[in-house]
Amino acid sequence: MDALLRTLFQSFAKSQSVGRMARRYGLRFGAGRFVAGETIEGAIDAVRALNATGREATLDHLGEFVSTEAEAELSTRMCLKTLDAIADAGVKANLSLKLTSLGLGISEQICLNNLTTILNRARLHGLFVRIDMEDFAQCEKTISLYKRLREQIDNVGIVIQAYLYRSLDDIEELKSLKPNLRLVKGAYKESPTVAYPAKPDVDENFKRLISTHLKNGGYAAIATHDSQIIDYAQQTIQELAVPPDRYEFQMLYGIREDLQLTLVHEGYRVRVYVPFGSDWFGYFMRRLAERPANVWFVLKNLFK
Repeated sequence: MDALLRTLFQSFAKSQSVGRMARRYGLRFGAGRFVAGETIEGAIDAVRALNATGREATLDHLGEFVSTEAEAELSTRMCLKTLDAIADAGVKANLSLKLTSLGLGISEQICLNNLTTILNRARLHGLFVRIDMEDFAQCEKTISLYKRLREQIDNVGIVIQAYLYRSLDDIEELKSLKPNLRLVKGAYKESPTVAYPAKPDVDENFKRLISTHLKNGGYAAIATHDSQIIDYAQQTIQELAVPPDRYEFQMLYGIREDLQLTLVHEGYRVRVYVPFGSDWFGYFMRRLAERPANVWFVLKNLFK
């Protein structure tokens, strides 16, 4: 049943018609647990609350796969507005973004121009920007563009997904850059020709990525809610004597707050991924696909 639900939610995530229908109901039917509202003001309020409990944040204005240059420019302006809002509010946060929202599917040069504008604004504010990894079709282009950027810009990081066979090779290829990597399991539905289909294999690869990247000397943002993976990371950090300024733990807004706070109380740096915006449906469906048990939470909200 869980596998069927995962497939269903992943299909919904890609459906524009289902997304339009869902957005008529706003966030009330459950997405509000995982999305910090539709406005930048609401997102900043959420970050303030996280900061008050010792957690930092990364803000993501939701949106992907734009089809026109005008849409890409609109997404770029929203990223700039988010950076300005972070700086104006003085909150502890950085920015995450998706390259398809900046026009990667239209033109790599358009995307590069938009991203460079964003990174320059971030550097002006002393802020960091994370490039999210999307589905496998975008992986090579995303990594290639990241390497081009790092030739001149250092306030930018990228995401590596443990369920892809290629990821260990990617980490080795990037190690000379001493990159800031967010290491994740991966949330898109991929073919078994490019990704591990079984969770135990993904978990083992995740552990390999963590240890390899830490040994290579880069900054590791270990993004997981899996207690066993966190235990492994803590043990590896201790064995390698990794200093606190070279790693952090990351989790998603609205998920495992108990674990987030436990890590904070133990002295670890914890950053929460805080998505916001009106284009929340695809993100919400991927969260449900990761853990179909959350569907009961949604059904309860539907009938409130």
